[in-house]
Amino acid sequence: MQAAKFLKTAAILWILVLLIVILVYGKPFLVPLTFAGLLSMLLLPVTKWLQAKGIHPVAAVLLSTLILVAFLALVVFFISWQISDIAENASRLEQQVSLKYQELRQFIAREFGISQAQQQQMIDKQQSASSGKVSSIVTGLISGFGSFLANLLLVFVYIFLFICFRGHIKGFIVRLVPPEHRKNALATIHEARQVAQEYLTGLSLMIVSLWVMYSIGFSIAGVKNAIFFAIICGLLEMVPFVGNLTGTVLTLSMSLVQGGGMGLVAGILITYALVQFIQTYLLEPLVVGAQVSINPMATILALVAGELLWGIPGMILAIPLMGIAKIICDHVPVLEPYAYLVGQEKKEDSPWKKKMKRFGQKVKAWFTGK
Repeated sequence: MQAAKFLKTAAILWILVLLIVILVYGKPFLVPLTFAGLLSMLLLPVTKWLQAKGIHPVAAVLLSTLILVAFLALVVFFISWQISDIAENASRLEQQVSLKYQELRQFIAREFGISQAQQQQMIDKQQSASSGKVSSIVTGLISGFGSFLANLLLVFVYIFLFICFRGHIKGFIVRLVPPEHRKNALATIHEARQVAQEYLTGLSLMIVSLWVMYSIGFSIAGVKNAIFFAIICGLLEMVPFVGNLTGTVLTLSMSLVQGGGMGLVAGILITYALVQFIQTYLLEPLVVGAQVSINPMATILALVAGELLWGIPGMILAIPLMGIAKIICDHVPVLEPYAYLVGQEKKEDSPWKKKMKRFGQKVKAWFTGK
């Protein structure tokens, strides 16, 4: 009996090690595939709506994919526009950076007793040690950008194929389980797809809402290139907990470098506080919808593991993948303890959230005509 338990534990550990090895070495193949799988779930309702309007299935898939391409192109256009505006003021920005740099050196000399000559010696030594790395960094950036474009093209191709062959893929998954469990498998597939769709749709609406609110708030506060920083803050929402805060810190840093005073800092902090309040008590009950039901501990562990395995893409993919994995564990009796470990107990909504959910349902019914 003890030997059987030992072998079972050893087999589980070997499976985990093998899974980690596959995830690490299969990253170039698996990351675009995973992004495409999740985005295809996001676009599936659009495809079905187009098909209901009488559009040919293949044309509907192609059109929904082109809608996604157009949206991403619009975001890139706004970012490029703002970056070009920043580049036009590069000389002024360089002067501000030099001024802040000198102030920092004076502060270090005054508070820590390290003279500016000693600081310059340390900087020269560091520059001589890293001078040979500049060309390799530039080469890495160029090759990385080329790899990003290739992967982006692959994602769009995968999205088209996943939506076109979704019935075939679903049939394959169902055939992997014994006939007596196929009904449960279908329910699992349906629930996983529904949760992924609601999470991704809610996240997309949240990001767009954050773009609008941050743009208004930063513009009122007097932030230069407010739209650029609003887009950055909104996109960083894809990484829970630290995304918005990181974007706000970046906005603060750039505003200080550009010569902003304490009034501008206060305006940015007030904007961040108001946006967080609106996001937590208004937008999340209204637009996010069903949550993936992952507790904070599991969320942080998933983010850390995702970053270690796949870097930034892993952090973005960690939460929806964890939510799908939890649903699978919920429907497999042997894995139910793991679903309980990463999940969170359902709590009764506050009266405010109940009102916002009812309001959201009325808004949805008004738009859909139901």
